Amino acid sequence: MERTGAVLIDIDGVLTVSWEPLPGAVEALERLRAADVPLALVTNTTSRTRARIAERLADSGFPVGPDDILTAPAVTAAHLRENHPGARCLLINTGDVRDDLSGVTLVEEDAEGAVPDVVVLGGAGDAFTYTALNRAFRLVQQGAVLVAMHRNLYWRTAGGLDLDTGAFLLGLERAARTEAVVTGKPAGAFFAAALAHLGAGPGRTLMVGDDIDTDVLAAQRHGITGVLVRTGKYRTETHAAAEGTPDHVVDSFADVPALLERLG
Repeated sequence: MERTGAVLIDIDGVLTVSWEPLPGAVEALERLRAADVPLALVTNTTSRTRARIAERLADSGFPVGPDDILTAPAVTAAHLRENHPGARCLLINTGDVRDDLSGVTLVEEDAEGAVPDVVVLGGAGDAFTYTALNRAFRLVQQGAVLVAMHRNLYWRTAGGLDLDTGAFLLGLERAARTEAVVTGKPAGAFFAAALAHLGAGPGRTLMVGDDIDTDVLAAQRHGITGVLVRTGKYRTETHAAAEGTPDHVVDSFADVPALLERLG
């Protein structure tokens, strides 16, 4: 095997849970930095901007800055600028990520005379009300394009697993008889953007994640080596029922530096 040239790292469930560092995660990332391993933190998190994520992680001791982070909102903005320039976009999202949506025209939910051309679903939470989702349903029926930053079914918090966007998106797609364009993981464009950001090739890159489908198997489909951690949303039954096998499985991100040494 070629020496590993870069590492893509999920944040929630891999480095942190509810933004609190998992045991050994800070030290492991410091070891990768000390070894000059190119890395990027790739996340479907939609509740914070890249700058706020970097600030929160740095406050916990992680050696990262905004340029190390690629988020689903940032990739969504690039998709909308390229494929729907000037479009009026209705954003349904829990959390303020407008700073990462530069060049995107957002219309308010109750704006008069500004019918959205695109409905953008971000992260689930209090913003996912019946009123908001029903408006999205009606707009899509009328011809609006449906874009989702991700389709994760759930994520892990300090209190346990919580429903995420995918649980609502499935119903919306079926009711509106359409299929959303997904811009975050597991979309190939997301992984391509991460590799381009690092100037790395897929064959020499690892993806470390806690979601076997969205993080690991999706990365493997694009030629990236997949590493599954048994933290965050990891569940034994989900692992056993998956349609593929991770290249590597480790107990936590703390084990990744040793894995890289073995692969090198």
